Amino acid sequence: MIAFREVDDADPALAFSPLVRGIEKTFAWIGEHGGIPLTPSKAFKRVFVHWAASEFDWPGHTEADLFAVNKVLNEPDFAPLMVLHDLMIAMKLARHYKGQFRLTKAGQALVGHPGRIFNTVVPFFLFHVDHAASSRFDDEPVLGNWDIFLNVLNVETEDGATGADLRRVFYGEPEPGFDAMMSGLFVQVLRPLSWAGLLEKQDGASRYRSEDALFVKTPLWRSALRLDNDAEVTPATRH
Repeated sequence: MIAFREVDDADPALAFSPLVRGIEKTFAWIGEHGGIPLTPSKAFKRVFVHWAASEFDWPGHTEADLFAVNKVLNEPDFAPLMVLHDLMIAMKLARHYKGQFRLTKAGQALVGHPGRIFNTVVPFFLFHVDHAASSRFDDEPVLGNWDIFLNVLNVETEDGATGADLRRVFYGEPEPGFDAMMSGLFVQVLRPLSWAGLLEKQDGASRYRSEDALFVKTPLWRSALRLDNDAEVTPATRH
């Protein structure tokens, strides 16, 4: 059974969460400017996208990463920002109003409370967002559920495991050629956990090969999750 512990606002482990940091930075912009300007299609305008690229410091999507392949940034060029935009709308933390993105009362209640942001947003993000929809390869939903994924990862990533290791643990050896199962496991499980700040993805020789990357639990995993097999991760093996 998956149970989240309440993470305190002062818990230093929250620094591991790109998602919490991105939402806090977004709140800061809105607090200073009143709202985020929107294009006619209701995307964030470039002035905010460029600022967010610099301020979010999102692993794999830093300002340097994004401008290495784009001369200017629109919201679709910054995938995590699109996710945050959609997430905050879906959770009714913000709304589109008169050409701006503004906080609702529910969103305002989270301002200045990073622990509350994590406790409120991360379970929704992990368990209610269709992560397969963000794949470039039209991935089918991967076999398994979050109870299985988290309990297995609780043991396997204690000392770090590569994407290829985890693929074999969950699904066995891949067939030659493009590994759709590895792609699905990364997009639907490992990347959301990394964006939430529960796992840290340490790139191998190529940042684009998730099978070579090392995935390690962060201190936020231990602060936030209570899992059935916690006893299998003995104190002697903890860092």
